[in-house]
Amino acid sequence: MKLQSERLSKSFFPRRLIALAAFALCAGSALAVDPFTVKDIRVEGIQRTEAGTVFSYLPVRVGETYTDEKGSAAIKALYATGFFKDVRIEVEGDVLVVMLEERPAIAGVDFSGTKEFEKDQLTKALKDIGLGESRIFDRALVDRAEQELKRQYLSRGLYGVQITTTVTPIERNRVNISFAVDEGEVTRIKQINIIGNKAFSEKELLSLLNLRTPGWFTWYTKADQYSKQKLTGDIEALRSYYLNRGYLEMQVESTQVSITPDKKDIYITININEGEKFTVGGVKLEGEMLGREEELRPLVQLKPGDVYSGEKLAESVKKITERMGNFGYAFANVNANPEIDREKREVSFTVLIDPGKRVYVRRINIAGNTKTRDEVVRREFRQFENSWYDGEKIRLSRDRVDRLGYFKEVGIETPEVPGTTDQVDLNMTVAEKPTGNILLGAGFSSSEKVMLTGSIQQANAFGSGNTLGIDVNTSRRNRTIALTQSTPYFTDDGVSRSYEVFVRTTRPPEINTGDYVVKTTGGNVKFGVPFSEVDTVFFGAGVERTEVTTYTGVPGYNDSPEVYKRYAQDFGNGVEATTTSFPLTAAWQRDSRDSALVPTTGRYQRVNFEIAPTGSLKYYRAVYQHQYFTPILQAITLALNGEIDYGRGLGGKPFPIFKNFYAGGIGSVRGYEGSSLGPRALNGDPLGGASRIIANVELQFPFPGSGNDRTLRWFTFFDAGNVFAEGAKFQVSDLRYSVGAGISWVSPIGPLKLSFGVPLNKKEDDRKQSFQFQLGTGF
Repeated sequence: MKLQSERLSKSFFPRRLIALAAFALCAGSALAVDPFTVKDIRVEGIQRTEAGTVFSYLPVRVGETYTDEKGSAAIKALYATGFFKDVRIEVEGDVLVVMLEERPAIAGVDFSGTKEFEKDQLTKALKDIGLGESRIFDRALVDRAEQELKRQYLSRGLYGVQITTTVTPIERNRVNISFAVDEGEVTRIKQINIIGNKAFSEKELLSLLNLRTPGWFTWYTKADQYSKQKLTGDIEALRSYYLNRGYLEMQVESTQVSITPDKKDIYITININEGEKFTVGGVKLEGEMLGREEELRPLVQLKPGDVYSGEKLAESVKKITERMGNFGYAFANVNANPEIDREKREVSFTVLIDPGKRVYVRRINIAGNTKTRDEVVRREFRQFENSWYDGEKIRLSRDRVDRLGYFKEVGIETPEVPGTTDQVDLNMTVAEKPTGNILLGAGFSSSEKVMLTGSIQQANAFGSGNTLGIDVNTSRRNRTIALTQSTPYFTDDGVSRSYEVFVRTTRPPEINTGDYVVKTTGGNVKFGVPFSEVDTVFFGAGVERTEVTTYTGVPGYNDSPEVYKRYAQDFGNGVEATTTSFPLTAAWQRDSRDSALVPTTGRYQRVNFEIAPTGSLKYYRAVYQHQYFTPILQAITLALNGEIDYGRGLGGKPFPIFKNFYAGGIGSVRGYEGSSLGPRALNGDPLGGASRIIANVELQFPFPGSGNDRTLRWFTFFDAGNVFAEGAKFQVSDLRYSVGAGISWVSPIGPLKLSFGVPLNKKEDDRKQSFQFQLGTGF
């Protein structure tokens, strides 16, 4: 019978239970309650949850009318919080009683038997999905975590992994969760078979795959561990290999991956259908070409009679799209439609060009430059706001910003402006890097033992783009203090200016039998004038005062080398010589590298001519350097460096010895002690020379495990070079050669280079130095 009033309900039902099931299934039945005014609400069964939290989910308050609908809504809302595993609402007179049973809280999550992953890494990963200390326990999440752990182990080739999950209740309604992992043995690829290949050998095709059977280095690369993602990539590599060699209809028909019952070995079989080899019948350009067909046609890399290449076709489409972008058509649509003649085994293409609307750049936005001022980045842009979109200028702008050397990452996006069809924004995102360099050099030899040099340079000082530097060397042999300042935009049109003030004192190394002192004080100013996007011409002037002191028969000093005595005789009184020179410099630099720090393509050339036509010291010296970078194969860069230097004295005087060039060590010929090659004094001390030739070849590889990080690489090298005395005839037989390997890293405190070199034609008097490192070096 249906209750008609609260009074009757009190008489016959001293305590009424209202549950979610009753509301769902028995609405209007004997358990329904007539509305009444709530005089009090009581919450029972909570231990950790605040009562206020429960009240916030209740749709009724004290003094309001309670109904069946509000009770049902309250139960649903409390269940939805996930805090409770049981919710009941009871009525005692005019009091509403909320009976709750809380879900347990997780006291801790522990792992045992994990070797492949760090425990902290696993703990963080589980916390990210909601399974962690102080979180509400949910069995579904535990099951999900267990499956995710298994998936991660399977991706590492551990197919025999077993995971046992234990949930242990403890006091205060809490649980401990432990995952006991038996990783088992790594499942390795036992065999890879390719079936259906005729044009290429199986060995040739297998060499294209990242997946491998166990070999010398697979313990590190893990290439012998199966992964579905790796196999997908390998199948695409196979398909591309065939497509680039004329096999237009090549298909990978199936792949079978089987694992042995003991889960130790995996066998992979790839079935392919090569199809026929096609040549190119012809390529036509159609569509709206803006009257530039003669300009676009040479961009097509496929010619009639060529073997079809998917790579060349894609590159042709890309170049045409980019060229259309240079005219302002940022959204040009270029498609190549094939026409296959299977009888002739030819494929012809019709390249359809739809330029779309011409687009202009509305706004240029720069993000990520937390230190560098906006103007420092913007002044490198060649694409301007409210100008027609030009893809080439945008790429040039990106390269110029990257060449600043202030950022470790530079990216550009050109999203369409919402609501328009002819506007884009240019969004550049940069990632700042430390621009303060602490340059350190060190080496080990039997003569000097440990040799150290150092300087501090702050490029982009205070985010201004200017450079400040101080070079300090406190060694006994070379004591230097030099202050430099450079302003790349001395004028708004890009003329640069740099100052340098220095004091340098040079003494012989401790092993020398002769003593001397050379002290040079001076300064200079230089201006750089840009003549093109990659060419800059420099002009400068300076003043130098040099004091040379020699010793003969002086107590406490060894007699000076003969070459220094001769200099003191030519320019002084035979013991001391003080000279003044006013060097003028003219230089040209061309830099088309894609990056100043880690170039992979482009050239760098510089010519520097210095002449001192007046003063007591007259001379000239010329330097030419050429660097070339080009990518070869995948992620491998070929780097070439060559340098030729030449100096002569003027006015019948010899070339000043303290202006000599030196060779040996990082930056010239590795494997030989720094500055040790070339002419020597009678006592065997290196003197340098008036001319020098240097050649370096490097193959630069990504460091294993570093992914696409270009700042960390290893390299192999071949070096050649030497220095020669003034007037000496150059002979190839006088060059020194070395080979070796090393590591380069753009570290937070500057470029670091480590090398281990082996001299190939070391002479008896040459000083070997196999291991060398330098912090702050260039090539």
